[in-house]
Amino acid sequence: MTFIRTVPEPEAEGETAAIYAEVRGSMGYLPNFVPLFSERPEVFRAWQQLNGALKTRDLRRYELATVAAAKALGSSYCALSHGKVLAEQFLGPDAVADLPAGLDDVDLAVVALAEKVVRDASSVTQADVDGLRELGLDDAEIVDVVLAAAARCFFSKAVDALGALPDGTFMGLDPALRESLTVGRPIEPRGA
Repeated sequence: MTFIRTVPEPEAEGETAAIYAEVRGSMGYLPNFVPLFSERPEVFRAWQQLNGALKTRDLRRYELATVAAAKALGSSYCALSHGKVLAEQFLGPDAVADLPAGLDDVDLAVVALAEKVVRDASSVTQADVDGLRELGLDDAEIVDVVLAAAARCFFSKAVDALGALPDGTFMGLDPALRESLTVGRPIEPRGA
């Protein structure tokens, strides 16, 4: 369910059909956000390229900044998607459900910067950047945090503004994790 008409999978042609097939092949289903781009497949491809580039240096930090940004944006879809990755690959479900509790000073500063970028990027100060440097991050790592949060603004706002509900597959997450990451739109009911 979305607020716009999208190209149904059986009717997809050209690049839209190719995107649907690729995503279904890699994920086993077609996530609700993909058809939002059915009339603009070039934008979806550009997003894939940007998102892929953002993940190349430190996937854990990228996922942490992304979850912080998604939660600050009130985007259940992105918080659930990236929180799932963070839980499965790096921290475990209990730790992700309890965020930011348990994080070290570096991770807390990363979360704070990502949240600040989302809430009011013009409020980021030299002191914020210097604080991250003092904790050992170099300028490229600081840029990565800002880019992860800024990119999440684009994607989360597009998905939410067009009415995509988080996929019903997220109902399979640990209940405490699922609840902590459902910060906006509810998860699509199973079978919808």
